[in-house]
Amino acid sequence: MTDRLKMQDPREQHPKPPFPKQPQPSPGLAQRLEPPADHGEDSYQGSGKLKGRKALITGGDSGIGRAIAIAYAREGADVAISYLPEEQPDADEVIALIEGAGCKAIALPGDVTDEEYARNLPRRAADEMGGLDILVVNAGHQKSFPSFDKLTTDDFDETMRTNLYALFWTTQEAAELMPAGASIITTASVQAYEPSTAIMHYATTKAGIVAFTKALASELIEKGIRVNAVAPGPIWSPLNPSGGASQDKVKDFGAGSTFGRPGQPVELAPVYVLLASQEGSYITGEVYGVTGGTGIA
Repeated sequence: MTDRLKMQDPREQHPKPPFPKQPQPSPGLAQRLEPPADHGEDSYQGSGKLKGRKALITGGDSGIGRAIAIAYAREGADVAISYLPEEQPDADEVIALIEGAGCKAIALPGDVTDEEYARNLPRRAADEMGGLDILVVNAGHQKSFPSFDKLTTDDFDETMRTNLYALFWTTQEAAELMPAGASIITTASVQAYEPSTAIMHYATTKAGIVAFTKALASELIEKGIRVNAVAPGPIWSPLNPSGGASQDKVKDFGAGSTFGRPGQPVELAPVYVLLASQEGSYITGEVYGVTGGTGIA
């Protein structure tokens, strides 16, 4: 493995735009990204922080979810991932990486906009792994539109169901079976605080995730379950080339950050590890920004 922790200039640590235009059909595959994203395949080194833990990650095939799955496995956790059937090629790679870390890997293909599937995920994962004490709700839908009048009801509905309804369904079921000491982590976004017109419906769901997370944290601490959110900035993943942004924006993706580049999924993994681990035992109801300098307020 390469030593990603070696001191270096963070502005030059990962690729900078311009990037080639690279349209993909939704939901997109990490295998087709140019340049490839760094999910920690060759760089994340664990130290046993999650040894013996059982984690479920939605959207665990690519992007941030893939980086979390790799990190959790290398920290010692068994990992179940959910993903769309169309994302099977990426999911196969993640399953192999989890197993390569010596941990149990569970593949749970399906669509989180289906209430029955989303509600069944925690129980299925727990049955396969012998328990569930980490839930990361990360699956997301994002599609950009050139202007507000072009936004469709169908896409607005799909975004709400993927990003908010599925969050509600899955956490409601997980809270019934997770033990004291467990952790739930949601994926919000800098868009919750600095919304873009082209993805205002996506930004609306991310603001909702922040509110939902804070409210859920106040209730579930009575069961000893911590609930937190991570709010990323521009992260290099298939979400944008597959319709989440225009191809012109893909070309310059991340150029406006303080670093002059997008973040890589692996750069978020340590935050998700902290929030899942016992080292985060006094953290709940918080939103951690990993925004490339934009900040959250």
